[in-house]
Amino acid sequence: MRDAAERDTPVANRIVAGLPPDERERLVRALRPVTFALGDVVYESGGRLDHVYFPTTAVVSLLSTMEDGSTAEMGMAGREGVVGVALFLGGDTTPNRAVVQVAGGAFRTDARMVREEFARGGPLQHALLLYTQALITQISQTAVCNRRHSTEQRLCRWLLMCVDRAQADEIQMTQEFIANMLGGRRESVTAAARHLQDAGLIRYSRGHISILDRPGLEAAVCECHRIVNGEFERLLGTRAHPDC
Repeated sequence: MRDAAERDTPVANRIVAGLPPDERERLVRALRPVTFALGDVVYESGGRLDHVYFPTTAVVSLLSTMEDGSTAEMGMAGREGVVGVALFLGGDTTPNRAVVQVAGGAFRTDARMVREEFARGGPLQHALLLYTQALITQISQTAVCNRRHSTEQRLCRWLLMCVDRAQADEIQMTQEFIANMLGGRRESVTAAARHLQDAGLIRYSRGHISILDRPGLEAAVCECHRIVNGEFERLLGTRAHPDC
């Protein structure tokens, strides 16, 4: 991790931006910028949580890892939320792993500060609890999606979630990485990506995926994307969308 790019500011994170000015100023004074590269581990399964992160341009996957080493994504967090929910809910560790899936910036603060602010019961606590409820919806819907929907539909949902949070129509990503996130076989993801590319919805080349037709991608995705966005909008007054 390195110092975040100068263009990153704390208010690029929706949780920070939504606080009243005095609450926001107190939080911002305690935040420190970091930059993540693709694949960086934010925290390991069972590891102690020492910081809470407020992503701005980075996107972080929350992964469940099986005994055989296989992984599946439970959820993801970007500029709409925080990474390290377990810490302010009272836990020092979590059984899950957090890995950067889109390189970019974030701001972090230490555990003590977050716990003190959370205990005050003010606007930050309220915002964090609402975000946690929205995140639980995302995690629950991901479980349903992985069980009930096709690889192609799941890939559409995953791509839309990524670009919404990365605020870009192009992301750097290998098909092997995507397969690990979706908990599927690489061959299945390759076939699904090829079909989307043949339909003119995306372009995939040398680890870069570009969204060519967002309306077409939204038409092909399952209802899970709409449900999760709707819950973020209901609870936080915003969708995890680049224009929100």
